[in-house]
Amino acid sequence: MKKIYYVSFWFCVMTFCGWAQKPSIAPIKVAFGKVERYENFPSQWVQARTVDVWLPEGYTPQKRYAVLYMHDGQMLFDSTSTWNGQEWGIDETMQGLIHEQAIQACIVVGIWNTGTGRHADYFPQKPFYQLSQAQQAYILGLNKGNLLVKGPVSDAYLKFVVKELKPFIDTHYATRPHRKHTFMAGSSMGGLISLYGICEYPQIFGGVACLSTHWPGIFEQQDYIPNVLLTYLQQHLPSPRSHRLYFDYGTATLDALYEKHQQKADSLLKLQGYTTHHWQTLVFSGADHSEKAWSKRIATPIVFLLGKKVGKE
Repeated sequence: MKKIYYVSFWFCVMTFCGWAQKPSIAPIKVAFGKVERYENFPSQWVQARTVDVWLPEGYTPQKRYAVLYMHDGQMLFDSTSTWNGQEWGIDETMQGLIHEQAIQACIVVGIWNTGTGRHADYFPQKPFYQLSQAQQAYILGLNKGNLLVKGPVSDAYLKFVVKELKPFIDTHYATRPHRKHTFMAGSSMGGLISLYGICEYPQIFGGVACLSTHWPGIFEQQDYIPNVLLTYLQQHLPSPRSHRLYFDYGTATLDALYEKHQQKADSLLKLQGYTTHHWQTLVFSGADHSEKAWSKRIATPIVFLLGKKVGKE
């Protein structure tokens, strides 16, 4: 009870201090809908970051919307502002699917990564500490690019999403807050944190899309991290009766590392009672590890998670 009170107090501070009630219209180019931007969204658990909220054409408070939370939010909408000149094209894909009535009405919450803190935010924390001390020390000692330095903080990152960001979104937008209308998606390390998120918070998320899931965890081909991730999944996978899991991978560049690990995960899902009704793993031959590749296939997991027939279940 004390913990709930503290979180509620923090949420009230964020809500009424004034900063978050007046989002800016993001200075990015979107083909459809609009993006409302919250810069330096505060948190008691993780570093402040930008949050973009995409609203479809015709958004109205008189209607209720599902919510798709997506990681690496700065890569979703506008290729002219990204580091590699690529984007997911989420506004085009979502608006097209909504127009076709292929999915339930939905808004997208793009959670920016913080650059150097990305790997620590996205690396599943509990499995990391199931590694041997020598393995942990080796990973921490790599210190290359955006890899871990002091260890993962993904438990804190998920607390931010679930206990700070989601209550804010549900209060300030016309959402359907129930689990069956709340989803999460990401690619590479974003795929790992999405999977970890539904395992840690199965009461919050009804489904996740994990594109090009980076099972190795670091940028070396080895088995000890995927193995400990699979052990964690065996113990924490949510019920297939009330959750949907989507995975995919390509066969080129970094994606070429994933097949054997994904096949082991697929076998585990089958043992846990998942069937094609609540789980899908697809292979995209020739696809590489890039936003350009993910943008070409993102409609598939979105329909799998948010299809109108799914929403009526």
